[in-house]
Amino acid sequence: MAVKSANLYARIEPDVKEQAESILSALGIPASSAINMFYKQIILNRGLPFEVKIPAEKPVNVADLTEIELNAELEKGYADMTVGRTKPVKQAFTDIRKDYGI
Repeated sequence: MAVKSANLYARIEPDVKEQAESILSALGIPASSAINMFYKQIILNRGLPFEVKIPAEKPVNVADLTEIELNAELEKGYADMTVGRTKPVKQAFTDIRKDYGI
C-alpha cells in the first residue's frame, strides 16, 4: 500500500460536508478514505465515475398549469399506463432524484 503523504484542501458547503460525513460515519468510512476511493475511481474511469449533465427538461410544476394543461398531463400519464409504459414507484423516485439532483 502506498504511503499517504499528499494533502488536499477543498472548500465545500458546510451542510454538504456534514451530511456526507454523517453517512460516511454510519458506513464506518473516514472522509479521507472516501476521497481516496473517489480519486481512484476517477483514475479507473478516466473521468468522473458518474454522469454529470443538465437535465433536458424540468419536471412539470402542476401549480403553474392551467386546468386544460393539467388535464393534458394527466391524459399523457393515463395513455402511458394503458400501453404498459410504467415502472415501479421505487424506481421512478430513484430516477427523479438522479435526473434532478435531489
